[in-house]
Amino acid sequence: MTSVTPSPVPAATLRLLVVDDHPVVRMGLVAMLSEHEDFEVVGEAADGAEAVLLAERLTPDVVLMDLRMPVLDGAAATARLRSRADGPAVLVLTTYDTDADIVRAVEAGANGYLLKDSPREVLADAIRRAARGETVLAPPVVARLASRMRAPAGPSLTDRETDVLRCVAKGLSNAAVGRELHIGEATVKTHLLRAFEKLGVADRTAAVTAALRAGIIEL
Repeated sequence: MTSVTPSPVPAATLRLLVVDDHPVVRMGLVAMLSEHEDFEVVGEAADGAEAVLLAERLTPDVVLMDLRMPVLDGAAATARLRSRADGPAVLVLTTYDTDADIVRAVEAGANGYLLKDSPREVLADAIRRAARGETVLAPPVVARLASRMRAPAGPSLTDRETDVLRCVAKGLSNAAVGRELHIGEATVKTHLLRAFEKLGVADRTAAVTAALRAGIIEL
């Protein structure tokens, strides 16, 4: 769903795309952002896949990106947008500040990471700074990243190994995991064995426990 302002706007106006799977949240953000004369909300998207398509068509300057959404999550959508030479700046706006979420967003190329309870003026300033190419991180995010950098490096699982462990954490069997991820049961077993080796464990329960402790997955 897109929303385009019909009246002329100043040349310095920043074009924004709001991405969140909750309609009420999108509505609130659009209303708040519309109070600023230098912002123009050119579109809204309910998932990452729609955001990628709309960004190509609407050419926003900054995308306000939620993280946990259906179809394509915010980190994956961010990676696709930032991989483009002329891609927009991406400012993650989420309720989650877990290590795994932060690292995925930063590694995907997000220009900033703010929590949804940030004051409106902080958000407005972050949007302007992201548009200038600056990195904007909420204080709790900075603290978590600093702590992670000081901590010993944890095991590095591939995205698919992480997906498999998330499914296992939900109590799914190997066959059910395969159906959920659209891969064969033998492939599920392979990913699990590789995850076991990297985590230094010998079974599914221990793997889930180790992944939770390392912040790789969460319940």
